[in-house]
Amino acid sequence: MQHNLFTEAEITTSSPAIAKPIVGGSTGSKDWTGNGKATFATLGASSHSENERQVNDYYATDPKAIEHLLKLETFTNVWECACGEGHLSKTLIENNIHGKSSDLINRNFGETGIDFLGIETQIWDGDIITNPPFKYAQEFAEKALQIIPNGNKVALFLRIQFLETKDRKEFFKINPPKTVYVSSSRILCAMNGEFEKYSKNGSAACYCWFVWQKGFKGKTTVEWFN
Repeated sequence: MQHNLFTEAEITTSSPAIAKPIVGGSTGSKDWTGNGKATFATLGASSHSENERQVNDYYATDPKAIEHLLKLETFTNVWECACGEGHLSKTLIENNIHGKSSDLINRNFGETGIDFLGIETQIWDGDIITNPPFKYAQEFAEKALQIIPNGNKVALFLRIQFLETKDRKEFFKINPPKTVYVSSSRILCAMNGEFEKYSKNGSAACYCWFVWQKGFKGKTTVEWFN
């Protein structure tokens, strides 16, 4: 079954302007900087210490989430730009579609000290798949769509609440996902990658794969998996 979203939207292929990120000091020792539009105003993030932000922003994804995605969509030369400990990247490698893995924080996998939101000039000739810190999810989507060619894809694994808020409604009007895949069974995203600690209780959140194809002009469809 498929349903259309954003029916009132007049779809365009242009992307919103990306404000220049404010970066100070070494990005290797701080959390994602975001952009000047305000992570705070747009997504309601509060101010925390460095350690608190790292703890609260890192939720490792069960690899079965991407295993499901790869049965639904095709990807090439994938950059996992918030790779954590490599839970998604390792599956990309196994499927021969991995291009690059990076993260701002060193969690012993991929290139570290890479502030994805601070990139100003890089173009990525491939697709992007990640589970970003939720409070920066819109900024990750904007940046990813900015740096890939037309026709390439961005897939973000996010809580279903990403569909909410008036600000994101405006973002979706300009950048409609091609498909939102809703997990009909809960998939665990474990804080700090501690799956054994949290697996007994399962996941309290509903997660979705939001898939954009740059230049897509149609109506967003919703499908279910798992």
